[in-house]
Amino acid sequence: MSSPTSPTPPSSPDHSSDPATGLTTDRLVLRPWTPDELAAVVGDSRRADWAPDFPAEGDRVIAGFLTEHPEGLSPYGHRLVAERDSGLVVGSIGLFWPPSDGAIEIGYGIVGSRRGRGYASEATRALAGFALTAPGVDAVYANVELSNPASVRVLEKAGLRRLSSDATTARFRAVAEDFARP
Repeated sequence: MSSPTSPTPPSSPDHSSDPATGLTTDRLVLRPWTPDELAAVVGDSRRADWAPDFPAEGDRVIAGFLTEHPEGLSPYGHRLVAERDSGLVVGSIGLFWPPSDGAIEIGYGIVGSRRGRGYASEATRALAGFALTAPGVDAVYANVELSNPASVRVLEKAGLRRLSSDATTARFRAVAEDFARP
């Protein structure tokens, strides 16, 4: 997973769709996992609507977690990331509910075949913006290992600000004002 000086905000998600069924961005749909998709990932099956390298290891971990904790399937929980054009699932993203002291953690992963296209930043910005509309959520944060510079860049491009870091890890954070248009 996952210090901007002044990132250019990507386009905002389309919140006109029902967030329980999906958040839509320019190129992606962030939609809830279905029981069949969870069973396929946990059972190591393949589906035709998945990118060839989906699921990644992180997706398998999340699917196992969601199988045991279905409350993580709420609108403010975990989602699959699908390309709008192809309909293929290319990763997953989620919020680790409930918030603590008004802050909620976000995590994401895009499969190797789709990295470098800005999908992780686009999805992170959309879900973080949506999370900031939830009751009791004032901030979204992510912790990232500095040995993963691509993930650091994802968070910067998504509009999160570096809050702190130590020798190995950086903490990023966003509040609603970070996503306000100039």
